[in-house]
Amino acid sequence: MKLPVIKHLQRNNSTEQIENCIDVLESFSEYKRISDEELDVVGELITNLCGAMEVNQMIKDGMPERDAANAFSKKVIGSIDR
Repeated sequence: MKLPVIKHLQRNNSTEQIENCIDVLESFSEYKRISDEELDVVGELITNLCGAMEVNQMIKDGMPERDAANAFSKKVIGSIDR
């Protein structure tokens, strides 16, 4: 997860564009001949895209952008600590 990437994606793409990208990457990840390294990259991309969608939703719900990004970051870090 890279917060600057998430912010960039959230600011410059619609929710629909992000969802379409996630769908394509998920389909690609199901291809049997991709390497573990490629799969890791796809996983990182999907994580950042999902983060952008979540931050975007928090902003739509009325949270300031900075607070939404920080809340998402804390949520991810909290889930890793479990």
